[in-house]
Amino acid sequence: MLRHLDDGERCELTSPTALPQAGGFLWNRRMMIQVTCRGYATAQFMQPEPAKYAHAPNLEAKTFMQPEQAYYAHHPGRFVYVKDEDSGELFSAPYEPVRAPVERFSFVVGSHDLSWTVEHLGLRVEMRLGLPTDDVAELWELRVTNLSNRPRRLSVVPYFPIGYMSWMNQSAEWRADLGGVVANSVTPYQKVADHFKNLNLKDKTYFLCERAPDAWEASQAAFEGEGGLHAPSALQAERLAGGDARYETPAACVQYRLTLEPEESQTWRFLFGPALDDAEIAQVRATYLSEAGFARTRAAYADYIESGRGCLRIQTPDADFDRFVNHWLPRQVFYHGDVNRLSTDPQTRNYLQDNLGMAYIAPGVTRGALLHALSQQAANGSMPDGILLIEGAELKYINQVPHTDHCVWLPVCLQAYLDETGDFALLKVAVGEFSLAERMDRAMAWLLQDRDARGLSYIAQGDWCDPMNMVGYKGRGVSGWLTVAAAHAMKLWAGISADAGLQEAAERWRGAARELNDAANRHLWDGDWFARGITDDDVVFGVSADTEGRIYLNPQSWAMLSGAANEAQRARMMAAIEAQLETPHGVAMFNPPYSRMRDDVGRVTQKHPGSAENGAVYNHAASFYIHALYEAGQGDRAYRLLRQMIPGPNPTDVLQRGQLPVFIPNYYRGAHQQYPRTAGRSSQLFNTGTAAWAYRCVIEGLCGLRGHAQGLLVKPQLPHGWNHLSAEREFRGAHFHLQVKRTGRSCVLLDGHPVPDGLVRSIEPGRHYRLDVGLG
Repeated sequence: MLRHLDDGERCELTSPTALPQAGGFLWNRRMMIQVTCRGYATAQFMQPEPAKYAHAPNLEAKTFMQPEQAYYAHHPGRFVYVKDEDSGELFSAPYEPVRAPVERFSFVVGSHDLSWTVEHLGLRVEMRLGLPTDDVAELWELRVTNLSNRPRRLSVVPYFPIGYMSWMNQSAEWRADLGGVVANSVTPYQKVADHFKNLNLKDKTYFLCERAPDAWEASQAAFEGEGGLHAPSALQAERLAGGDARYETPAACVQYRLTLEPEESQTWRFLFGPALDDAEIAQVRATYLSEAGFARTRAAYADYIESGRGCLRIQTPDADFDRFVNHWLPRQVFYHGDVNRLSTDPQTRNYLQDNLGMAYIAPGVTRGALLHALSQQAANGSMPDGILLIEGAELKYINQVPHTDHCVWLPVCLQAYLDETGDFALLKVAVGEFSLAERMDRAMAWLLQDRDARGLSYIAQGDWCDPMNMVGYKGRGVSGWLTVAAAHAMKLWAGISADAGLQEAAERWRGAARELNDAANRHLWDGDWFARGITDDDVVFGVSADTEGRIYLNPQSWAMLSGAANEAQRARMMAAIEAQLETPHGVAMFNPPYSRMRDDVGRVTQKHPGSAENGAVYNHAASFYIHALYEAGQGDRAYRLLRQMIPGPNPTDVLQRGQLPVFIPNYYRGAHQQYPRTAGRSSQLFNTGTAAWAYRCVIEGLCGLRGHAQGLLVKPQLPHGWNHLSAEREFRGAHFHLQVKRTGRSCVLLDGHPVPDGLVRSIEPGRHYRLDVGLG
C-alpha cells in the first residue's frame, strides 16, 4: 500500500480506495493546493486576501480549510477521462469521477510535485502537478501510453471543473487567441465603494492548452448531461460540442482524438489558474507553457523547497522516523514560516510559533517576525489578536474575539531564536520608541497585571484554546493553563535577561514567575493534576470531580515547564496522563470529551466528541507535553508520543488514520472509548503549530543539540531499545557530525577531546566538528 522512494523524498500510495482522503500539498508564497489521491482539490491564492479560482458547484461561504473535508462527486478536482473509441470503454484518472477498478494505481507525494500513474485497458495515464515559485498557476503534465500490442483509437479529455463563480455574472468560452478555456466572473458586491476595491481582483479562471484540442466544452451542465460525471453525456458523442457557458456554471473540458501505436506515448501540458485580464493570461502562457518552461519552472521550484531543508539529518534504528524527520517535517515547518498559512492577519500565537520553527531553517525570518510583531504592540504592553502583514489588512474572524495569551509566545519564540543564533544584539534594536528588550518587559508586565485577586490569569473569551470562549466572557473567569504559561514566559525572559547581563530584570521576572506558580498551586492543584481554570461563576473545572473534561493536558505540560510542579507532582501528573489521556494514536488534549454544551466553558463543548479541541489527539497540545517531557529528562515517554504523531509504520495504523506520513495533522480523532470506529482518524489539515514544536523536540530533545548563549549544549536522550543515533546538524554556520552510542559510560567528546559539561563553546563558522557521545 505504501512505498518510500528516492531515499524517502517521495511517498507512494498504491491504492485509490485504501486511504480515500489521503493527499499531499504544494505551495508558494502566493498560493496553496491540496490534492487527494483520487483527484479532488482545494486551492486558494492571495489577492491579497485568500480567494479561489476553482469553486464548488453552489454558492460557498468563505471559510478556512475544513477538517476531515468531505468530498463529493462535484467537488472541485483535476480529472482526465480516457475513452476507447472502438469499444466505448471509459475510465478516468486519477480515479474520480468514473471510479473504474484500474489494474495499477500510484499516487506519489514528492517534496516539490504530486504525480499519479494509472494503468487500465492496456493504457497508462501519467499526471504530474507542479507550481512556479511566485506566480499563481498550476502546471499539469499529462502523458498517455499504449501498453497493448495493437493500435488504439482514443479520446483523451481533461475535465477541470471551475464551479459556481458568481451570482452576478459568470461565463466561459474557448479562446483561440489565448489557447484555452477562459471563464469570466464579477465578484458580487452591493456597496459602490466595493466596486473600486474589486477592480484588481483576478475574476478570470483560465485553462490553457499547449496543443490545440480537437474539441471543447465550457458548460459543466452540457458536459455532464444526463449521464452523470461517471459517464458524461458529452462523451457519448464523437466530439465535444464546442459550447460556451452564459450565466451557467463553467468548466474546462477539452478533447484530444488520437491513435496510438503499440508502446507509443503522447504528452500534453496545461496551465490552470486565475488572472486579472487577457494580458496576464497571455503572459502566463508565454512564461510557462512549453517543455522548456515546465523544466525551468520545475527546477526553480525544487530549489525553492530545498532552501527550507532545515538544519538536521538523522539516522536511527527507526527508518520511517528518519524519513519523516529528514524530509517531511522541515518541509511542513518551512511552509508555515515562509507563507504564514497564506493569511494577511495570522493569529499572533500562530505567527510567533510558526516563526519559532523558522529559527531552525532561516533564523533571519524569525528575527524579522519578532520585530514586526512587536511593532504592533499596544501602548499598555498587550499584543493584538492577530498580526497584520500588509497595508490595508484587517483583523478578521477569530481575531475579532479577545484572547489573553498572545504575550506568552514572545519569549518562547525569542528564546528559540537566541538559542540558535546567539544574536543578543537584537535586544537593543529599537522598535518604535522602545528597544526590543523594553517591549518584552512591557509584554511581561501586561501578563503580570492581567490577573484576579487570587493571582490567576484572566481568560476573557479564550486563551490558546480559541473555542473555550465562555469561561471568562463576564470578566471574572481565569485560565489555569495561562497562569502557568505566563510563569513559564516570565521564567524564559528572566533567563534571557540574565544572559544579556540584565540582572535586575532577571531577578524581577524570576520572582514574578514564582508568584504565578504559587497562585496556581494554591488554587488549581487538584491532588493529581492542575485544573484547567475557574469560570466566571467561580466553578473550578478540569478536575477529578468532573465527569467530562476531567483532565486537560496543557496545564500539566506548562506546569512542568514553568516549575509550578515539583518532582512529586510531576510523577502524579504523568501517571494520570498515561492512564487517562494516552491513546494508541497519541495523547489526547483532554478526556473525557464533552457530549453536550457546557455554557460556562463554551463552544469547545459543542464540537463533536473526539473532534478538534473537544478531546481529540490535538497534536499542538501533545507537542507541548513532549517538549516538557524532554525538558524533564523523560526521553522514553517523549519519544513514544512523538512517534505516535506520524502514521504507521504498521499498515493497520495507517489505515485507521487514513493519512500518508508526509505531514503531522492538527488532530487525530479522540473519544477512543466512546467511538472506537473513528478514533485515530486524521483531520488531513496540515496547518498546525505542531510542526515547529515537533522539529524542536527532535533537534533539542531527542538529538540533544540545543543552542545556548555560549554555544551548543549536547545532551541526547535516546529512547529505550535504541543503542545508537547519528545526526548532521548545521549550527551558527558550523557543521556538527554527531555519533551517539550506549557505552555504559556518559561522556561527550569534541573532535576526540572531553567536554565535561557538554557545552561546546567558541564555535567557528565554516568549521566541521565531530561529536562522540557515550550514554550510561
